[in-house]
Amino acid sequence: MAREKILMVEDNKALSKLIVKKMESSLEFEVDVAYSYAEAKALLEKNSDYFLALLDLNLPDAPDAEVVDMVLAHKVPSIILTGSMDKEVREAILKKDVIDYVYKGNIDDVNYIFTLIERLHKNRDIKVMIVDDSMATRSQIRALLQHQMFKVIVAAHGEEALVFLEDNPDIKLILTDFQMPVINGVELTKEVRKRYSKNELSIIAMTGTNTELISAKFLKIGANDFINKPFTREEIACRINNSLDALEYIAKIQDMAQNDFLSGLANRRYFFDAMQEYFKEAKKRNEPFALGLIDVDNFKQINDTLGHRVGDTVIVELAKTLKEHLLHDHFIARIGGDEFCLVLKNIEQKKALEFFLKLKSAVNHIHIKTKEGDSLTVSVSIGVTFGDLESVEEMINQADKALYIAKKNGRNRIEVA
Repeated sequence: MAREKILMVEDNKALSKLIVKKMESSLEFEVDVAYSYAEAKALLEKNSDYFLALLDLNLPDAPDAEVVDMVLAHKVPSIILTGSMDKEVREAILKKDVIDYVYKGNIDDVNYIFTLIERLHKNRDIKVMIVDDSMATRSQIRALLQHQMFKVIVAAHGEEALVFLEDNPDIKLILTDFQMPVINGVELTKEVRKRYSKNELSIIAMTGTNTELISAKFLKIGANDFINKPFTREEIACRINNSLDALEYIAKIQDMAQNDFLSGLANRRYFFDAMQEYFKEAKKRNEPFALGLIDVDNFKQINDTLGHRVGDTVIVELAKTLKEHLLHDHFIARIGGDEFCLVLKNIEQKKALEFFLKLKSAVNHIHIKTKEGDSLTVSVSIGVTFGDLESVEEMINQADKALYIAKKNGRNRIEVA
C-alpha cells in the first residue's frame, strides 16, 4: 500500500533535508518538497491529495504568506513554519484556517513538528465528544477539533451525551460545559465515571464561571483537566493532546505489564491472575474447560544451531498460528521461553481434544526460512488436563506431567493427564 504524502514548502534547503529525512524514516510518510511558491503550485496542480502541508510563511516569490492561502484553497490541512514570532505574526497566523504553527528557532522546535504530525495521524481514529448547551460554543470547538483531525460528536446537554456515549463506547475524550439544562457537567462527569475510569476516557471540564470551587469539584469527581472560558485555540488544543497522550502512555504501560513483548500474547503474570478469576467462576457455574501446555519441540537445538533470531521467529510464527485458531472465549499466554498455555472455556473433553489435534496439525504447516535458504518445520508437544481438579496450580502441574510424557514418547503429540 502506498504511503501517505506530506507537502513541504520551505526555501531553507538544509532544514528541508533534515525534516524530510526524519519524516520518511520515523513517521513513514513520503514528502514532496517545494522551495518556492511556483514549485508548490505546480505540485498541487498534479496532486492535492496530501495528508497535510508544512508551509514556510515567507518565501522569496511569496513574502506575505501567499503560499498559505493557495494551499488552503486546495483544502490541504496546513502547519505554518515561521522564523519570526511576534504578537502581530502570531495573530495573523491564527486568523488563517491552519492547524498550528511552529517556530523554526532550534532543533527542539523542529522536533515538535514530528510530535504534532504523529498526534494528528492518531487523531483520525479518535472520537471526541463536545457537550455544551451553546450552539456557538459547540460550533467553535467542533471546528477546532476537526482541524485537529478528530472524529467529533456534539451534544447539547448531559442526557444527550450519555445516549451518544452508549452508542459510541469508543469515545476517548469528553469536553463538557458546567452549566447545562437536564444534566449539568458535574452530574455528567459522575455518570461517566461510573462506566469509565480516568485511565480509559478523559474528561476536560469547561466553564465561564471563574471560581476555584467549580474546578476543584470537577477534579475531585473525576475530571482529568479543567479549562476556563474563553480559551485560546492553542490552549485547548494542547490540553486535549496532553490528555490523550496520558491515556496512550497508560495503555502502553498496561500493555507492557500484561503482554509478552515478543509474541504479543498475554504474559505469565497476567495469565495466572486471569486464570485464577476464571477458575473460580467456572467452578461456580460447573462449566467444563480444558487447559493445554504447548511446548516447541527441539527449541534449544534450534537456538543453538540456527541462532536466536530463528528461535524468535519460531515463537512469533507459532503465536500467530495459535491466535488464528483461537475462538473468542478461549485464552492463551506465553508463560515461558518456548512454552504456551491455552485454556479452552466451556468445552467438553472430546471437542477439546479435537481442537488440540487440529492445532497441532496447523503448527506442522509452519515453515521458516533460515539464512542458508533452508526451510525449518515446526512441531509442538501438548499436555492436556481438564477442569475437574482443585486449583489452577494443580491443573498446570498435571498438564506439565502430560507434556513430559508427550516429549518422552517422541514429541509432536498430545498426551492427557
